[in-house]
Amino acid sequence: MNQQYREFGARLKRIDRRHRKLADGYVTSINHDGLIVAVPRRRRIRVPFAGLALLAVGVLALKGIFYAQLGPEVYEARVAALAQGTQVERIGAWVMQPDPVTLWFAAQAGAIAR
Repeated sequence: MNQQYREFGARLKRIDRRHRKLADGYVTSINHDGLIVAVPRRRRIRVPFAGLALLAVGVLALKGIFYAQLGPEVYEARVAALAQGTQVERIGAWVMQPDPVTLWFAAQAGAIAR
């Protein structure tokens, strides 16, 4: 009897595992023998492109505001000082380097401040 309980428990575990997989979505297909089976959907990684684009624009705008508030000399001196630090600070200095978009945002922020 003990063996039958173990086999039954194992079967219940397999059924439960299959139900959990199918709960995320499934596609039905027909086997070569005509049996209709449910196959779990593949999970795709979804990248929130709109959110990433908004984050990039926000970072560029913030860089432009910093550039406009500090001025070119002070901003570039701080970025140069940051470039002399640790690896993380050097990466930050590379990100904070003024680029054409940052300069455009700085010009817009300077025009608003006047």
